[in-house]
Amino acid sequence: MAEPLLEIEGLRVEFDTRDGVATVIDGLDISLYPGEILGIVGESGCGKSMTALSVMRLVPVPPGRIAKGTIRLDGEDLLQVSEKRMRGVRGNEISMIFQEPMTSLNPVFSVGDQIAETILLHEGGGKRAARRRAVEMLDAVGIPAAEIRAGEYPHQMSGGMRQRVMIAMALACKPRVLIADEPTTALDVTVQAQIFDLLKDLQEKTGAVIVLITHDMGAIAEMAQRVVVMYAGRKVEDGPVDEILTNPKHPYTAGLIGCVPHLSSDPAEERLPLTDIPGMVPPLTRLGQGCPFAPRCVKALAKCRLEMPPKSVVSEGHTASCWLIENDGPR
Repeated sequence: MAEPLLEIEGLRVEFDTRDGVATVIDGLDISLYPGEILGIVGESGCGKSMTALSVMRLVPVPPGRIAKGTIRLDGEDLLQVSEKRMRGVRGNEISMIFQEPMTSLNPVFSVGDQIAETILLHEGGGKRAARRRAVEMLDAVGIPAAEIRAGEYPHQMSGGMRQRVMIAMALACKPRVLIADEPTTALDVTVQAQIFDLLKDLQEKTGAVIVLITHDMGAIAEMAQRVVVMYAGRKVEDGPVDEILTNPKHPYTAGLIGCVPHLSSDPAEERLPLTDIPGMVPPLTRLGQGCPFAPRCVKALAKCRLEMPPKSVVSEGHTASCWLIENDGPR
């Protein structure tokens, strides 16, 4: 098997709050392999975006800190390198598309200048060459009249166009890893489909591996080949998307799937009723000793509230952490 391009091991991220220390990520292990699209799914507050910020080493300090773990890019531990080296990694080797482009783009500079600045920072060269590359990138992400639109400002563009600008900026320096954090949250369903098609097309052309962060299992089914399910800062299940959609082992995973109509029933058969997940993600300062999902789980055992379940191997490449899994197989 190929060596992972990006590998997270034992990651623990903590934040100081008025109520105590909140462990927003606890013992996270993720491996990202060349050529794949990995989905990270979970509700708000489960640690998805904080995982991305940890990879970029953008966790705000204080009040946050990366307390433990390693993040290796091609074998190089990004948590140990200098800030100067990290500036060379961000936007160049690892790029990120943030949730809301209107707050990520600078309102006083044209979009073309902002893309060109990224190119100049990492690759040098002249301003004219960088500007030409910026126009080429806008054209590559499907923005019509790219030469003209490069001179426009973020407020002059629609939400879908601004998101395309963010994708163009993220891909301008041909990164090896592209992190897309809820890239279609504020967009209508038609534009969402266009953005997903664009990301898949660009991934095939550039070879960049993609990490798609979302709360929507429908987006995971559309885009990803493998999925990591996170809850309260912990990984509760991971494996191939097709297998997890048809054979989820963790009740939280099953709940996320049950919330999406076309994933929870066969179109050829009578539609199943939609399900919901009762309750909310608990405060991360008061998780207790057991499974953090136990208070919301309709199948919870007494043991679930007392002990953290171990990771069980369901099948090759598919693991889950739940006491309900039969313990007659390897762990």
